[in-house]
Amino acid sequence: MRPEKSISQWRWMLRIMGWWHIPMIGFVRPKLVMIDDVNTIVSIRLGRRTKNHLKSMYFGALAVGADVTAGLHAFYFSDQLEVKPSFVFKSMNATFHKRAMGTVLFSSAEGLKVKEVVYRAKETGERCHEMILVEARTADGELVATFNMEISVKIKFPADGAL
Repeated sequence: MRPEKSISQWRWMLRIMGWWHIPMIGFVRPKLVMIDDVNTIVSIRLGRRTKNHLKSMYFGALAVGADVTAGLHAFYFSDQLEVKPSFVFKSMNATFHKRAMGTVLFSSAEGLKVKEVVYRAKETGERCHEMILVEARTADGELVATFNMEISVKIKFPADGAL
């Protein structure tokens, strides 16, 4: 088992993912605040790239925040298992409670559920699914939106590329 990555390494991984693999993430520029076995927190600043015509955060930017927050745990646990995940979000249900007029913090305390689905996908070799809750809050803690994201994970092969 390889040593655990630092928060700085995870931040770089998120940045590189936005530069090379998913340009929308790079455009929105989410910042990883913390990640551990249970929690992930990501922030997105309200600015020219994320603002809508009402001067609040555009729902697409909110969706990127929810996607990154729920998805980082799949990479986190796959890295611990030294396997490469193939994962997508199968469905998403979003409820918007109020307009986000500033920086938004996205949080998920569903790490153990993601860990279980990654381990199950590795053991079975099949695609496995799980619902993950992500909450979006303003900097002062007001709930802006809740997202129920259905993550779908399949483990393709070991991380070193060996079959």
